[in-house]
Amino acid sequence: MNNTFYIETMGCQMNKLDSELIFGQLVRLGFQNTDIPEKAGIIIFNTCSVRQHAEDKVISKIGQLRRRHQEHPEMILAIVGCMAQRLGQDLLNNHQQVDIVCGPGQLHQLSSMVREIHNKRTRLIALNDTATTDEPLEKLDSTRRHLNNAIPFQAYVRISRGCNNYCSYCIVPYVRGPERSRPTRNIIDESRRLVDNGVKEITLLGQTVNSYQYKENGKVMVLADLLEKLHDIPDLKRLRFVTSYPRHFDKRLFQAMAALPKVCPYLHLCAQSGSDRILKAMNRHYSVRQYLDIIERGREMVPQLTVAGDFIVGFPGEQEDDFQMTMDLVRKVRYKNCFIFKYSPRPGTRAEVRLQNDIPDEVKKRRNTELLALQNEIALQDNQQFVGNKVEVMVEGPSKKPHLDKAETSSANSSGCQLAGRTPGDHIVVFDGSLDLAGEIIPVTVTKASALTLFAKRYTHRV
Repeated sequence: MNNTFYIETMGCQMNKLDSELIFGQLVRLGFQNTDIPEKAGIIIFNTCSVRQHAEDKVISKIGQLRRRHQEHPEMILAIVGCMAQRLGQDLLNNHQQVDIVCGPGQLHQLSSMVREIHNKRTRLIALNDTATTDEPLEKLDSTRRHLNNAIPFQAYVRISRGCNNYCSYCIVPYVRGPERSRPTRNIIDESRRLVDNGVKEITLLGQTVNSYQYKENGKVMVLADLLEKLHDIPDLKRLRFVTSYPRHFDKRLFQAMAALPKVCPYLHLCAQSGSDRILKAMNRHYSVRQYLDIIERGREMVPQLTVAGDFIVGFPGEQEDDFQMTMDLVRKVRYKNCFIFKYSPRPGTRAEVRLQNDIPDEVKKRRNTELLALQNEIALQDNQQFVGNKVEVMVEGPSKKPHLDKAETSSANSSGCQLAGRTPGDHIVVFDGSLDLAGEIIPVTVTKASALTLFAKRYTHRV
């Protein structure tokens, strides 16, 4: 077996962090990363189970590797993450080319599984169970090195695992287990180590990040306390946190956002629906009025606050008036951006067991299109207000694709490089500049705006 590995990550930020932990394990074993799957001796799919489409993509990729695995039986194919936990032994039974199945709570075992297969050809499975403890995972998180992020000065730091909410449509509590908050000291030490290695922006992760609670020295530490402690790390420039749940909110979090300059005024607060009837069927534990109260309180205390949201359209029983209530909520909140999904039944969830998937696919598609069009209209209107104004941007590196017309590029840009970065409010900004600006926070002047992007030029002050 050649000593290269390839990781493909599907799904959320938590999966991206898990892939980084996998990366670190394999590097410590002496393996080398490759971006070319055809050349890899180990192929790892870090999977998502939130929607059926995500699982279908992985099954297709597994099928595409059948012939190669037959021709190169020394190759290792590993399926890890939420889909691995959900399907378990079925992945081994139905796909002979799969060698390893590893749930997200057993990632610490992956390196030993690879070693075992390397020494003695076998097929292995490791899944979460009720006896699973977090100690090995905590060690994996606490000892990691920031190695494989495409943007080396940005890092995710996990502050909790699992979820207790059991929304009726959601598979996450079943595949990642109940909510457990990590020790505050471990989070701070990990963050300091990352900053010492060049990280300038940290994003705190949790399935419900704002419900973080950890008892330390007789005091219960919450997210606001954690932000205050991390804010004291000298060379850290920015702090973010995702994803928040509307039921776990107190004003201390907004007070911390307002008082701590490094904490970005950005809130990802999932709504899922604008109808109280549908929210009840989703088992979301809050009303539309309660959700709006949080947004209003946040914007009062943090005037520059930008908000992102999540919505599901076509949930069982969603009538046209329910959908119009969701449209009304989007109009009231005026999100910076929204993640909009068509309802997809997940096996074993309450909605899949108890509710009939009764909304036709064409209706789901239409509602998805209409809601997205409304959100894009709002985002374009709000982004136009930035034109002519100065914003602070953390430069992430080259833009992934060209955005600016030649007439808009700066003639002074001898490198011809188009850069991308983000404002504290998470707006994407594209402008001309030199690659050595990556990782810097610089002022730019917005010259043009679309629904998803601000276009800018380097800010120059004229007296």
